[in-house]
Amino acid sequence: MKQDRRTFLKTTALAGAAAAAGAASMTPAAAQSRAAAQARAAIQSAIEPPKGMTFATLMKDGAPRLGVRTERGVLDVAAAEADFRENAPTTIDAVLKGQGDVAGIKRLLDKASASANAARYFVAADQATFGPCVTNPEKIVCIGLNYRRHAAETGNPVPKEPILFNKFNTALNNHGGTIAVSEEDAVAFDYEAELVIVIGRTARNVSEADALKYVFGYATGNDFTARDLQRRSSQWMLGKTLDGSAPLGPWLVTADQVDGDNLKIECRVNGQVRQSSNTSDMVFNCKQLVSYISRYFTLKPGDIIFTGTPEGVIAGYPKDKQVWLKAGDKVTTTIEKLGELEFKLT
Repeated sequence: MKQDRRTFLKTTALAGAAAAAGAASMTPAAAQSRAAAQARAAIQSAIEPPKGMTFATLMKDGAPRLGVRTERGVLDVAAAEADFRENAPTTIDAVLKGQGDVAGIKRLLDKASASANAARYFVAADQATFGPCVTNPEKIVCIGLNYRRHAAETGNPVPKEPILFNKFNTALNNHGGTIAVSEEDAVAFDYEAELVIVIGRTARNVSEADALKYVFGYATGNDFTARDLQRRSSQWMLGKTLDGSAPLGPWLVTADQVDGDNLKIECRVNGQVRQSSNTSDMVFNCKQLVSYISRYFTLKPGDIIFTGTPEGVIAGYPKDKQVWLKAGDKVTTTIEKLGELEFKLT
């Protein structure tokens, strides 16, 4: 792809410039060795996404920083990088854009683990303050009626083509976050547990056969919806784009570890199971969605796709049994291999 080549050349050039800047204080041989290593790292990050890793966004002093889940807890990559200097990316945005040396994260993990001050670099998952696992998507694309049984419960036919709509970045929310429903001009609040695809490479007009090569990883999401606003017009935007209505995370699992088309997905409200299904019930699977969307506009690294929700939403109940979510409710979404996402309504 032309875009991939431009990204590769730009990344390589940036790596060379960085190497040149740091070379002034080094011997010629050391400078040449460092420049070569950084160029190789840039090439690798442009061509091959990281594998076998589970990322998160940690929040500290209001700023996002990269976290990596380990057996010891969540590695605070920014804290480790500040001490050990491995040229590793320190935000998920940098990882997705191919900035820095992703291999440096493993070196940081080894050094942090061996350090006498190891506790300084790791945060227990149950004590961490998370941000959205993707912090700066250019596009948030959502799919409607993409589960067969969900289409049936709402009285709609199975779509012949994906139904696309969007959210905005102001909708992004995090594990442990809140949605201020009491401040909104709406009352019919509903949950929608969803698998989220995270794009890792620029994609335009990609085939279904190649589509999964452009996927960086997967995350747990919830397409929180105000049904009364959704029904105000033929467009769904009002009901889908409230502030905080796209909880995402806490984990972003690299694509090599997950088959997005065969994952158990569940939603609970105040501990009660409301949705329980499998992504195998999707009408359009992950590669079909990526390929289809890329026919019409360019997907870029960090863009996210909410792939639709299974049956069990409140809107699918008979009208006399529709009890909408309210302030005080806790919503928990769990997807096999991707983890648990929890948020509360206020």
